Amino acid sequence: MSDAPHPSRHPAAGQTGTVLAFDFGLKRIGVAVGSHLLRQARALTTIAAEANEARFAAIARLIEEWQPVLLVVGLPLHLDGAEHELTARCRRFANQLHGRFGLPVQMVDERLSSSAAEDSLRQAGLDWRRRKEKVDAVAAQIILQSYFDATA
Repeated sequence: MSDAPHPSRHPAAGQTGTVLAFDFGLKRIGVAVGSHLLRQARALTTIAAEANEARFAAIARLIEEWQPVLLVVGLPLHLDGAEHELTARCRRFANQLHGRFGLPVQMVDERLSSSAAEDSLRQAGLDWRRRKEKVDAVAAQIILQSYFDATA
């Protein structure tokens, strides 16, 4: 049984509002934003804090600014779909988001999102330093876009 929040698989018909998505990592959390109306995700920022309180303070500021109606969290899995250590940490992160902010949280398969983000930034001509700064936020963008595409 999953310990993640259990929101509906698909948004209610005609649902509107902003969505924030997170690419959770042990060192950084990428953040993306989009809206149900436009169904288009964009990279927003990267939270570089490793301490939980600093991370959640930064997330609280983003939630206050963007007023999302839904949070999306990438769920890392092995290529064969099996879970690993980071999968459980992401579920815990999703539960913490739900518990702290009272917003519905949807988990989305994030397999290969970071490598796709890295490839996209490399093709855009960014050097490794600039790619490192942006890769987590772009991975969150890919996660959010896959959510929008799957719930169209």
